[in-house]
Amino acid sequence: MTENLILSLQITAVGMGLVFGAIIVLWGLMTLLTAVIKDKQPAAEAESAPAPAPAMDSGLKARAAAVAVALAIAEQQTSTAHPLPPPPTSLISAWQLGLRSRQLVEKGSHR
Repeated sequence: MTENLILSLQITAVGMGLVFGAIIVLWGLMTLLTAVIKDKQPAAEAESAPAPAPAMDSGLKARAAAVAVALAIAEQQTSTAHPLPPPPTSLISAWQLGLRSRQLVEKGSHR
């Protein structure tokens, strides 16, 4: 009896060791690949990056918003999509009828 217990504990320990060992190996490989593939931008190239574009004028933003709203309204009016009709009520099965009847009887007897 104790021999079986010791053998099962050894098998469990070996299995868990293999699982955790594989996880650690995969973790190391991912770290290594991340370090190798990582985009390395030279300092000179980073300094010569173009300056960000100037902010848009607020009037231009308002015009763009108005055009977007007008396009959305026009698209909504010309849309051929229609709501789906609700599905027809289905007949209940004999099993459901039996359960509901039993519930009604139980509720009636509790009053």
